[in-house]
Amino acid sequence: MPGDDHLFFVHEQIVDAIEEFLTGSVSAAEGHRVLATVLFTDIVGSTARAEQLGDQRWRNLLEAHHTTVRRELARFRGNEVRSLGDGFLATFDGPARAVRCACSIAEAVRALDIEVRGGLHTGEIEIAGDDVQGIAVHIASRVSALAGPGEVLVSRTVKDLVAGSGLRFSERGRHSLKGLQEPMDLYAAS
Repeated sequence: MPGDDHLFFVHEQIVDAIEEFLTGSVSAAEGHRVLATVLFTDIVGSTARAEQLGDQRWRNLLEAHHTTVRRELARFRGNEVRSLGDGFLATFDGPARAVRCACSIAEAVRALDIEVRGGLHTGEIEIAGDDVQGIAVHIASRVSALAGPGEVLVSRTVKDLVAGSGLRFSERGRHSLKGLQEPMDLYAAS
């Protein structure tokens, strides 16, 4: 190895070289996985509304929407992963805050004369740079797609985790989510 002195416990490439010498290969590093609650939001009927308003007025409305959502995310300590055009992907370290944030967003955007749908699921996600990945992200996306205008749907996992929080839920039945083998019980938060 190049250099004068090597502290093997400081330099990862030295540890990798030792591992390769002893085993014949270097194991792939495991990604950074964390438990998180994932939220997707989406403006209901956005294409029709954009056509109705025209480009400039739609852009203004979208900016007001984004400002409103970002204000609520900050208030509930959510982490904006990315804006999805007319929606958001965000993560939270607590499911109750995530549900309250989603309900607050749905209520706050009504003043803009728009409605959003929201979907939440809690599970392990993989942090990939500024993005998140994993089955929990896919599930939250599928849950969101089933929500009605102004509705926040959550998986049974979220509902069970927030027991005792004072949040209320209404059963929305068992649903097959695209790409998943097992149907999932969904609940509307209020």
